[in-house]
Amino acid sequence: MPTRESRTLSTRIERPAAEVYAFASCPENLPRWAAGLGGAVTPDGADWRVETPQGALRLRFAAPNAYGVLDHAVMLPDGSVVEVPMRVVPNGDGAEVLFTLFRQPGMTEADFARDAGLVAADLATLKRLLEG
Repeated sequence: MPTRESRTLSTRIERPAAEVYAFASCPENLPRWAAGLGGAVTPDGADWRVETPQGALRLRFAAPNAYGVLDHAVMLPDGSVVEVPMRVVPNGDGAEVLFTLFRQPGMTEADFARDAGLVAADLATLKRLLEG
């Protein structure tokens, strides 16, 4: 598979990295800051399930770890999987949250830009929640 266009979006959060990781790694918190995921996130075996406007999605998260890795896979209704690299890294007494967005096959430039805007908004919400 050839490489794809990507954008890494980030936000600085004035809270210790361990606290940011603890909050962001809890699937039940996702609806509070990730608007695109719709409603409640519920356990589904080793995965998690969420109802969205696009239908039911399954999510699989990286195992809890001491490195701030929040990677996750989004399994779409059509069976395709979107891999999402995400990290929380220490930044002084606070944290930096990094989210890499890959342009999916067949995605227009406008759709890719829209998705980047949605991720940026989600990261801004995460920042507001944790700093508020």
